[in-house]
Amino acid sequence: MLDTRRSIETPEGVELGLRLAGPVVRGYAWMIDLLIRFAVYIALGTVLNIFGNFGQGLYFIAVFLMEWFYPVVFELYNQGATPGKRSMGIKVVHDDGTEVTLQSSLLRNLLRSVDFLPFLYGVGLISMLFNRDFKRLGDITAGTIVVYQDKLAEASDIVKMAPLTPPISLTPLEQKAMIQYAERVKLFTPQRSSELANILEEVTQEKDEKAVNSLLQYANWMMGRR
Repeated sequence: MLDTRRSIETPEGVELGLRLAGPVVRGYAWMIDLLIRFAVYIALGTVLNIFGNFGQGLYFIAVFLMEWFYPVVFELYNQGATPGKRSMGIKVVHDDGTEVTLQSSLLRNLLRSVDFLPFLYGVGLISMLFNRDFKRLGDITAGTIVVYQDKLAEASDIVKMAPLTPPISLTPLEQKAMIQYAERVKLFTPQRSSELANILEEVTQEKDEKAVNSLLQYANWMMGRR
């Protein structure tokens, strides 16, 4: 393949296109996170220095926790992205596109010590260059990938309604058509909206305004609203 896009089909039958992040952008993200941690270390050192040996002990504990759990905390509670990754528009996800869990995040980050060898992520860089998904050893073990956070034009164009799971399995093309209907329904007259919705009466088991509402609820579910 000439690009870095990978197609993944979800259990719901939705095909996702994920753009993999390569070594360069990941390197920039790492440097940003490194600068953030250094700034925190300097601030902590300045404050804790006034407490003598006790403060020095607290400082080393804080450095240990920051080095090992800084990425884990952000990956779990910031949608898979540390501040450095967020600034570069990338994030960590599982191979199937789902959000990382505590187990996978801990595993990929604990193996940073191996990827860092012999210095400055030499092993990790070699692993990424020889892997089609740009995975370092931590990613291979944890089953994760780093992807770009593509902006989706989804939320503002669709009328917000309580999401409803479609009663039947729909193909990706059928789901796309239903989402496009929901995006354009505000441009239709009520009569035209009902006319189009009634085509899918076998799916919604409704007609006219109730059928329109059902399709909008399906579209909200397909856009991931819960």
